[in-house]
Amino acid sequence: MQTISFVIPSVNNLRYLKNAYISIRKYAGSEHEIIVLDDDSNDGTLEWLRGLNDSNLVIWENTTGYRLGHTITYNIGGKMAKNDIFTILHADMFIGPNYVENALKHLKKGVVVSATRIEPPLHPEGKEKIVKDFGMWPEEFTEKEFVEFVHMEQIQSRDLTTRGIFAPWFIYKEDFVAIGGHDPLFAPFPYEDSDIFQRFILAGYELVQSRDALVYHLTCRGHKWTDDNVIGKTDGLFERSELRARKNYIRKWNTWIQNDEYHAPIVLPKYDVCIVLGGATNLNQIEAFELWGNKIIVENQPDLVMQYIIKEQPDTMFDMSARVSAITDIDLTEHDVYVIINLDNFTKEDYNIVQHISEVLKDFSGEQTIDYGASYQVGNIYIKINRLQDTVNDLIICPRETIYE
Repeated sequence: MQTISFVIPSVNNLRYLKNAYISIRKYAGSEHEIIVLDDDSNDGTLEWLRGLNDSNLVIWENTTGYRLGHTITYNIGGKMAKNDIFTILHADMFIGPNYVENALKHLKKGVVVSATRIEPPLHPEGKEKIVKDFGMWPEEFTEKEFVEFVHMEQIQSRDLTTRGIFAPWFIYKEDFVAIGGHDPLFAPFPYEDSDIFQRFILAGYELVQSRDALVYHLTCRGHKWTDDNVIGKTDGLFERSELRARKNYIRKWNTWIQNDEYHAPIVLPKYDVCIVLGGATNLNQIEAFELWGNKIIVENQPDLVMQYIIKEQPDTMFDMSARVSAITDIDLTEHDVYVIINLDNFTKEDYNIVQHISEVLKDFSGEQTIDYGASYQVGNIYIKINRLQDTVNDLIICPRETIYE
């Protein structure tokens, strides 16, 4: 069997990481490389790792004095991997027997293979995973029962695949590097996974989920639920990071995340949209619309625009002064599409149209009788279409370098 590299970011996850490490060595073998990226832990993780007598264990230490997040550390680990194939694994995962071989039998260049998660009932059910409780905490994990279940499931699902993707996944390092890895726009987390999954599809990679490569996932420990005494209690860092990442995701794609029933991404087109906003009186109104286009022009509010740019720029890699302006002499030919809004007669139904503007324009693109240069009224919104060119493929390759290595 081909040797691979496991890439495992971890921050203060020692009690979970021990189980992840043990499971790899027990059920995958000692020949595979394990790269643990310690992201500024203070729980003894480094000391424990350094005490292991493992020639195929590579330890990377974050020495910045602050947490980088797994968006960055995934990229670092992927570049460090000595093998042609690497897989990302969460520190709160425990792999089952035959895990690696059952994933690799589907892997080739241009294919991304994900394993099938078995999770306790902490999240809604989905066709891409198995909900079954083998313990909520690492100390309570019932390994014997888990392994017995895995063997039975592998008999029933032998060689079975579906089309979907979720962590953990396997990829040829060459394919990962070709699209620039994870986008540091989403550092420290989350939504870096949804972003790269869509880019996998746009790059022409096939997504395969192996239904007999099984892993137990204690879910969201270490970046979302960091209180070891309470399951489901998010901390302040996650809440701030999630808000920032959500905004940046919409800025980049002009849509929100959509997946099918097996968690395969649904990729929508991206058009060059400029939003012209009239009647704005506060920053929240600008924020509500700025995300859904490439540019927003806020009429007659230069001071408000400057306040908004100053407020938002620290939380994004986009140049907000290029995205938001308050010019009064508007040229309605520079951008492909103009969405013209007056808040004086705006409704919730109109805002729903703005949030789905890519889908609305996709419907327009299927028509044979578009009068380019003309304006169309949809609800209380006027849409001026000069051109309709889908630019979503421009997002395949990440234009931003990882900010720390």
